[in-house]
Amino acid sequence: MAKSIVIVESPTKVKTINKILGPKFKVLSSMGHLIDLPKSTLGVDLENNFEPKLIVVRAKQKHLTKLKKDVKSAKQIFFATDPDREGEAIGWNLMNHIGEGKKNFRVTFQEITKEAVLKAFETPREFDAKKINAQIGRRILDRIVGYKISPILWKKVGSRLSAGRVQSVALRLIVEREKEIKKFNPKEYWQITADLQKQGRDDMFNAALEKIDGEKFELSQEKQTQDIAEEIKKEDFVVTKISERKIKRKPLPPLITSTLQQDAFNKLRFNANRTMMIAQQLYEGIDTGNGETEGLITYMRTDSVTISKEATEKLRTFIKKEYGDKYLPAKPNVYKSKKSAQEAHEAIRPSDVLRTAYDLRNSLTDDQYKLYQLIWNRFVSSQMEPAVFENKKMEIKAGRFQFGASGSTLIFDGHLTVSREEKEEEGRMDFSHYAKDDKLNLMELKPTQHFTKPPPRFSDASIVKALEEDGIGRPSTYASIISTLVLRNYVLRDRGYLSPTELGILICDLLVEYFSRVINVGFTARMEERLDEVEEGKLDYPSLLKEFYETFAGELEHAEKNIVKTENFVDKYCPECKRQMVVKWGRRGKFLSCSGFPECKHAEAFTLGIKCPEVACEGELVRRKSKRGMFFYGCSKFPDCTHIAKELPQESKEDS
Repeated sequence: MAKSIVIVESPTKVKTINKILGPKFKVLSSMGHLIDLPKSTLGVDLENNFEPKLIVVRAKQKHLTKLKKDVKSAKQIFFATDPDREGEAIGWNLMNHIGEGKKNFRVTFQEITKEAVLKAFETPREFDAKKINAQIGRRILDRIVGYKISPILWKKVGSRLSAGRVQSVALRLIVEREKEIKKFNPKEYWQITADLQKQGRDDMFNAALEKIDGEKFELSQEKQTQDIAEEIKKEDFVVTKISERKIKRKPLPPLITSTLQQDAFNKLRFNANRTMMIAQQLYEGIDTGNGETEGLITYMRTDSVTISKEATEKLRTFIKKEYGDKYLPAKPNVYKSKKSAQEAHEAIRPSDVLRTAYDLRNSLTDDQYKLYQLIWNRFVSSQMEPAVFENKKMEIKAGRFQFGASGSTLIFDGHLTVSREEKEEEGRMDFSHYAKDDKLNLMELKPTQHFTKPPPRFSDASIVKALEEDGIGRPSTYASIISTLVLRNYVLRDRGYLSPTELGILICDLLVEYFSRVINVGFTARMEERLDEVEEGKLDYPSLLKEFYETFAGELEHAEKNIVKTENFVDKYCPECKRQMVVKWGRRGKFLSCSGFPECKHAEAFTLGIKCPEVACEGELVRRKSKRGMFFYGCSKFPDCTHIAKELPQESKEDS
């Protein structure tokens, strides 16, 4: 009897799912997209209702031929590609190539566990046309923007440059933040604190000056601050009020894609790409030591914070058993997803809460262990009682000056018993030995100078947060947006923080001037909402594309006519044809090209004007980028001279 065929995206899932389904099924991998728009052309018929011209990806033609052969004798095919829009479209396109004359079913599961997979196969469904249309609409929209703007950049700025609908908005945020930082003018301000001690006690505490004559104030000059300090020293310090209140700190919802990337950066220093790669491994399956491979977490591309009823009940039973009744709320904690979230998905959670990170320690790499623990902790804490802090505030009078000291004490750890960090104890202060009208001795008065700081550069975490808050992109796009900007040399990642390159600023300024509508944050967010309407069946994607393109065509024409070609001549001449050299831009940054291009194709690296340290070498140092995205300095005479260094010679730094 012919086996039923199951198609998944990733080859790493094949073995796991095959074991779950048993000998009546044969699991095969599509290896991602097999059918897509062509790379060499636009691939969209702009005159015929934006019809996409889908082709078999050239590099995967042999794989498709093999799939056709493998499914030839099968009577039914189950398409188990990923449970998001893209997975729906991948399965649909593949079905049209290999599913003719067969029974075709769509199955989805949020986790690769025996229970979830078998349950999905009990209730197969048809493909979701609305979801497919939303993905096709997004794909075509991105293709039109990228393939129409990029050639203009090639002509006007440099070869191999490109623009993208969503990534260009992210670049704009990074560039505008950098401009804010550069134009920031720090302002001086002063603060006054006092070390105080109650008579008869050895311990001291610190209090800050909060009001003068009952009003808030600003100290901007040293002399003004010193005059006030001298006046304060003459006064008696007396406690006038001690207040206390209990503060509840509620648990955070379980992780979604954006918060996973933010948490992983802030706590583990993982960039977005690294986080998603590790999460993919945990989702697809890990051998836990008994020869069985099983997915440890649910699907990691999601914007929904909902949790299934079964998972919630199992978690509540676990909390009651492991931590006790006082940590378990009377009713499950409920969290609201954003309006645009795909509620059919779950939040990112362990597929089995009973498997702690400690239990899996010997089966996981260090990175897998850390990320799994992060996900497990957040999931478990999300269904626990709030933590309770006792916050105390002491008000102290010194003549017309009011000082304040405050501190908090954790009196019930609640969800922090799982997710607590060392810094939770910061600010603890014992006021039990103090009372109203207590006299205090001034031990030391400390006027301190400060300066306002510019906004920080974006990190992987903060740019993902900004994109999510602005409604830009979707869970599957955050990591790729950042990595694309770095790969194209528009952005540098330095110690986890993102700064635009000279090329990135040039491209951004040009796009803002000529395509301000397309890379406007609000416009991009509205387009995401319109694509959601396509998925909801409220809008058809050709109408959306037509509405967009009617204005976009005029913007393209205006840019073609008005963008002035960037050509910066330098005092150097082509060794082949003697014409003057010109600075050009490519994906790796600046380079020198003969102004006679394309008749003369001579090009060379843009040197830093610093001689190569190697003896008898006449080359100059060039800033280069490795395949891993790391920058280094090499000789312009490579491969004749192979000198490389991570930093410039010290004397060159001093000269610069």
